[in-house]
Amino acid sequence: MERNKALIEVLNDLVRINNDRIQGYDKAIRETKPDNTELMQVLDRMKMESDQIKEELESAIVDLGGEVADSSTTNSGKIYRTWMDLRTKLMGNSDHTILSLCEYGEDAAQKAYQHALESDATVDDIDIRMLIRKQKDTLKQAHDAIRDYRDAVKDSSH
Repeated sequence: MERNKALIEVLNDLVRINNDRIQGYDKAIRETKPDNTELMQVLDRMKMESDQIKEELESAIVDLGGEVADSSTTNSGKIYRTWMDLRTKLMGNSDHTILSLCEYGEDAAQKAYQHALESDATVDDIDIRMLIRKQKDTLKQAHDAIRDYRDAVKDSSH
């Protein structure tokens, strides 16, 4: 039972990271110019992806007999969104700035997932490790897509 408790804690941390991601993409969507439908679609797809990932994590937590964390976010996520607010005020809400900030958030998600994979709590549960690895890979693809989109926006503005 103690092992399950530690594993549930790791999974709830990932739920919170995805809450950060959802709120970060909500913010990015609000900061995007309304006529930029392509970027809004990309950001919305990333947000929906996090909703799906979060549901998978919540299901795993319930299967382990645990309680899902509330819809709170991490302290680093709150700091990130405050920093995002400040940076967009200082640098404007250009597509490049918004995408750079989204990439920063994706970097934080990658670190959180790597930390979860390195946790002693996940060592013995192959199914949970596979879930975390699959989600980490999905988020890595999202990171790379955001990075590539950001670079394309930067290149097109020169």
